[in-house]
Amino acid sequence: MRVLLKEILDCPPDAAWRALQSPAVFREVSSPLISVESLEADGFPSIWEPGEHPVELTALGLVPMGKQMIRLQMSTERRDGVRIVRDTGRGVSGALEAVTLWDHRMAVSADPAGTGKTLYRDQLIFGTGALTLPSWPVFWMMWQWRMLQLKRLAPTWRFDVGIDAAGFAETTGGDASAGPDEADVDSAPTEVTE
Repeated sequence: MRVLLKEILDCPPDAAWRALQSPAVFREVSSPLISVESLEADGFPSIWEPGEHPVELTALGLVPMGKQMIRLQMSTERRDGVRIVRDTGRGVSGALEAVTLWDHRMAVSADPAGTGKTLYRDQLIFGTGALTLPSWPVFWMMWQWRMLQLKRLAPTWRFDVGIDAAGFAETTGGDASAGPDEADVDSAPTEVTE
C-alpha cells in the first residue's frame, strides 16, 4: 500500500534537507503519536548518517510497539536537484515485526514557482501481510500528522552557513545516487494502490 503526500514547506531547500537529516526533527514530527528512543550506544547522532540505526517505538508514550531498524540512504547527485532520504528499514520485534515491506522516501527540491521555499514529497510504501489493507488508515493518519508537524516546524528551520556548512558538505556528497530505476516520489498516483 502507498501513502503519498506533497506540500510546499515555508523554508529554503537547504534548511529542509538539513532538517530531514536530524533525528530531533524526526522525533518531533512523530510526537506525541509515536515516541522514539535510540538503541545506539551513544544515543541519537546530531545528523543521520547513511546506514542502520536501531530504535524503540512507543505509541502515545504508553504502548510499546517494538524495536525497528532504520536503514538510511541519502541521494544527492540527481541532475534535477532533488535530494532524497530513503529508509528501507524493518521491524525487529513486537508489533513492528508485522511490517514486511517498508520503503519510505522523503524528497526536497526548490519550489518550481521560484518562491525560495521547498517542494516536499513524501512516499511510504508498506506491507503488513494480511493486515495491509486494514492498517492503511493508521499509516495514512500518521502521515497526515507528520505533514502537519512538518508544515508547522518548517518556518523555524534555518541553514546557518557558519555552523552547518562543514557537516552539510560531508552529507551532501551522497553515497546512493538515485538512478532511473528509483521512482521519483511524485510519479505515483495519489490514490491508494497495492
